Amino acid sequence: MTNVSIIGVGQTDVREHWDTSIRHLAWYAIEAALDDAHITKVDALYVGNMLAGQLSNQNHLGALVADFAGMRGIEAVTVEAADASGGAAMRQAVLAVKSGLVETALVVGVEKTTDETGSPVTAAQATGMDADYEVIHGLSYAGMGALLMRRYMFEHGVEVVDFAGFSVNAHANAGSNPLAMFRNRLRADRFASGPMVADPITLFDAAPLGDGAAAVIVTSSERALDMVPKPVEIAGSALATDHIALHDRKDVLWLQAVETSTKKAMDAAGVTHADIDLFELHDSFTVMAALSLEASGFAERGMGWQLARDGEIGRNGRIPISTFGGLKARGNPLGATGVYQVVEVARQLRGQAEDCQVADAKIGMAQSVGGSGATAVTHILRLPV
Repeated sequence: MTNVSIIGVGQTDVREHWDTSIRHLAWYAIEAALDDAHITKVDALYVGNMLAGQLSNQNHLGALVADFAGMRGIEAVTVEAADASGGAAMRQAVLAVKSGLVETALVVGVEKTTDETGSPVTAAQATGMDADYEVIHGLSYAGMGALLMRRYMFEHGVEVVDFAGFSVNAHANAGSNPLAMFRNRLRADRFASGPMVADPITLFDAAPLGDGAAAVIVTSSERALDMVPKPVEIAGSALATDHIALHDRKDVLWLQAVETSTKKAMDAAGVTHADIDLFELHDSFTVMAALSLEASGFAERGMGWQLARDGEIGRNGRIPISTFGGLKARGNPLGATGVYQVVEVARQLRGQAEDCQVADAKIGMAQSVGGSGATAVTHILRLPV
């Protein structure tokens, strides 16, 4: 079966892009990726997006973006999997190239969340949960995070302050990323005193929503070697699902889709946890970072928070995460986040992460999670052997 490699990446900064339309945001990332790959044409376009229909009054993004990017006529579709939309779009591009039916595929994740504020955004984001059994009772994304965090604290005997290391690390790394939404430092002793969002979730615990777009171009690894100096191979790719509603899960503190997608991606890549040099995970809330580290196999159950406390998630630690700031400080453009993660891992492996660089990075993992864990998409990237 055909191996797949990345030949081009591009991204915009994550912020409140009030003066930029969703089509323009997508184009800016696409233009950068095309320039990076030194090509002008692709065969297929996959757009990752979660909320354009509600917040931008625009569906049919596949055709819209293809038209605006000067690619009219190519195969183009929108892929939606809540917050994991970008990762799911990436997965479709990998499958298309692996099949041999598509020679070169372009993925762009794009989202505009800040044209609306308050209740409309909260309600739109909640569509990633179960409408009939969760949202109808008033559950929001922050409320879902609060339920998970409170249960985690109860079962494992930890306090809010014990999660501080995740946000401190994210902000420290974002300080070196000029494209990050929040580049300010965060002190551990201030973490628990942030304004309350949904008890026990505070403002310093939750990732801020932002606007942004990121793009990745993939082709067969054989072609890639002749096209760019440093192609990055997608050695493993997997998508898994779980119950969409928390109450249906046998264990609410175990992200089964994360465990399944991680195992499948690692098996496909032929790597172990010891081989992974960095891990861009879905830190929409600090408890999600802890749960992801545990379900992915980097920490024992109930011990994920200790990796943050002990500094093992820093750029010089055992398993660096959020190396460009993660969702927490780079910003969370929802359906685009999964593509940002792949761009960031690719930059690390190319040695192009500048002040965010993880030393001697050769294998990296990107993982996008939808809703409270109903979808998880994992990609293993590595330099050619």
